[in-house]
Amino acid sequence: MPNLVRVAPGALVVGKPLPWTVFDSEGKVLLRQGYVIQTESQLEQLFERGLFEPRKRDRKEEPEAFDDSRARNPFTDYPTLLRTLETTLAAITSQEDSALKRLLGLSRLVERICREAPDPCLALVHLYSVEPTAYEQTLFYAIICHFVATEMGLDERRISVLVAAALTANIALLRFLDKLNASPRSLSEEQRNVIHLHPQRSVEALKKAGINNGLLLDIILQHHERSDGSGYPNGLAGVDILPEAQVLSYAEHYIAMITRRAYRDRRSVSDAQKAILEQSRRDARPHIGKALLDALTPYPPGCLVRLANNEVAVVTRRPVRLTGPFVQAIIGAKGDRYPGSFQRDCSELEFNIRAVEMPEIMPSMDFGLLWGFQ
Repeated sequence: MPNLVRVAPGALVVGKPLPWTVFDSEGKVLLRQGYVIQTESQLEQLFERGLFEPRKRDRKEEPEAFDDSRARNPFTDYPTLLRTLETTLAAITSQEDSALKRLLGLSRLVERICREAPDPCLALVHLYSVEPTAYEQTLFYAIICHFVATEMGLDERRISVLVAAALTANIALLRFLDKLNASPRSLSEEQRNVIHLHPQRSVEALKKAGINNGLLLDIILQHHERSDGSGYPNGLAGVDILPEAQVLSYAEHYIAMITRRAYRDRRSVSDAQKAILEQSRRDARPHIGKALLDALTPYPPGCLVRLANNEVAVVTRRPVRLTGPFVQAIIGAKGDRYPGSFQRDCSELEFNIRAVEMPEIMPSMDFGLLWGFQ
């Protein structure tokens, strides 16, 4: 039986797939990863019954991420990635001797998962985009940055530094992010000040932890600069901004658009991509926005779509040459939920994608089965 702790209230969100498997008090599986709680009353009943998750490792017990040679399954890795991100950022904030080693290990693990399981990795971003935590957002930035930088043909060293920058750029904001996202009110002057100062404060936190890579620090310092000079903290413009900083800026903008906040609805993948295209046309380096769109493709893995035959399906693989994208149909033409799923090649006329689906409540799915993991 796994070593369990009670799930904290607020850790689970109605309409969002469970990020990890949930157990009852006896250690029996109650709800599997990917299950979606449908209503607040259902959530309350589950908490009354008792929900438990595996105990988080003590930081001293954490394995070195880069020594882990197992085959990667992004869905089973997801809880570990989030826990490792949390402990890594805490080590940086606490100025621990292990901070740099932890950041390098986590960056390598994220890169490895992206390389070995690219489509499921992109699916994580879109399946969990309903209402992500600050740590989930941070992980999504790193994943998107990896794919955009790879599409641009950046060398491996610069990609690694960019991924590390994406994981740490908002370390000075972490205490506030979840509260800011959950607040329906406009920002106060104090909150605006915190946001505008976070690039410099994040750089200071890294330096104090002994992390002094010049490129990494410059990416963080510049990731809110804008091509027209309207950004902060230094009002840089055009090609004076590092391309890596612009990649991170695009990643943050994309994730912000497709996630739900208390003060606004989330946008569809299609609408977000249109906004990215418009932004890229105004940039000094339009190829960066294009690289993001090319890496995602019009229907990125993890998004729900309606097919020509009226089935609803989840995109599992991006197009390959003249075939695809490939999807798994989970809901029939009459709205009935299939007991399993059926692969469709959307290059076939009957299975052409007709629209992106944006349900308020995501359907429950067994992610491992949909992507063929055993």
